[in-house]
Amino acid sequence: MSVPRCNNKLIGIRSFIKGVSPIDKDGHGTHTASTAAGNLVDNANVSGLANGTASGMAPLAHLAIYKVCTFICMGSSILAGMDAAIEDGINVMSIALGASSMPFYKDNVAVAAFNAMQKGISVSCLAGNYGPSSASLLNEAPWVLTVGASTIDRRFRTTVRLGNNKLLHGESLYQPKDFDHKLRPLVYPTRCDKGSLEHVDAKGKVVLCDVDGRTDNIAKGMEVKNAGGAAMIIANDIISGERTEAEPHVLLASHVGYKEGVEIKKYLNSTSSPTATILCRGTVVGLKSDPEMASFSSRGPNIASPGILKPDITGPGVKILAAWPQSIGNQIGTIATFYIDQGTSMSCPHLAGITALLKSVHPEWSPAAIKS
Repeated sequence: MSVPRCNNKLIGIRSFIKGVSPIDKDGHGTHTASTAAGNLVDNANVSGLANGTASGMAPLAHLAIYKVCTFICMGSSILAGMDAAIEDGINVMSIALGASSMPFYKDNVAVAAFNAMQKGISVSCLAGNYGPSSASLLNEAPWVLTVGASTIDRRFRTTVRLGNNKLLHGESLYQPKDFDHKLRPLVYPTRCDKGSLEHVDAKGKVVLCDVDGRTDNIAKGMEVKNAGGAAMIIANDIISGERTEAEPHVLLASHVGYKEGVEIKKYLNSTSSPTATILCRGTVVGLKSDPEMASFSSRGPNIASPGILKPDITGPGVKILAAWPQSIGNQIGTIATFYIDQGTSMSCPHLAGITALLKSVHPEWSPAAIKS
């Protein structure tokens, strides 16, 4: 299926799933495509955060899009899409999907990528989001560029201020300007999933919620807001460590790391009248600890081919601003829509775009030469 919505940037868009439109609905394809080759766009932001000029890695490159997945990925669709891309004469392939380790002759991406490599086409693939577990890689074939994810030096900071004046940094994409930041009672109901706050007096209070692996953070915020809470603190468990997420919450929130969560709970146990507030700090850049590997980025060793070190390289994959098919929050000063997302899906197109730049300068270089 093709659609008449192409231009000089997007020169082709096709679906290889019967009855499914190639138009992006969930944002994944739009985000990754614009990261690789999006044009320069002024005033790119999400609710005023990360404001600046957005650009893909290769902003003058053209894009051809091949839709091969919905909520599942069929091997036949993947092979058909990749083969069509090769037949169309593309120069670089960015693949933000993959399967767990298997022999290469059974791996659809590896099989099609081998054909691409023989035709001089470089293939950039995600490493997977199953870290920090070892041997958790996707796309282990030696002829593809397997890309891990690392952080950048930018945060969307909301700072928790406790009643003892201790300040603990967290993050959120929702930072309302009309929040008065006064100290409020702090409560810790231990659970913030559906229905858990019905008998908790949360009205006008700051509610501390734990990351639990069952209820996502935005849903926790909905529960807190429905219970009358004024703000929410989300504390990581020990497995999540210090990785925090900037998300478009429904109320003022701060997602803090494990160590910060421990500090907040120590304070809760030290007083009979704990209080807290959240301060909106906006976009903070220049953090000295970055870049570092993202905790979710899949690790080696390479099971399918133990003699080949994987991932090959890492790229920016945490809190990445890129295009989105619909508005998330309020875009300030632009009609273009953007969102901040993370994953090796975000780092993979960074390297695909850089590959395109290298090929434009050195068209005689093979995929192996570019990888090296």
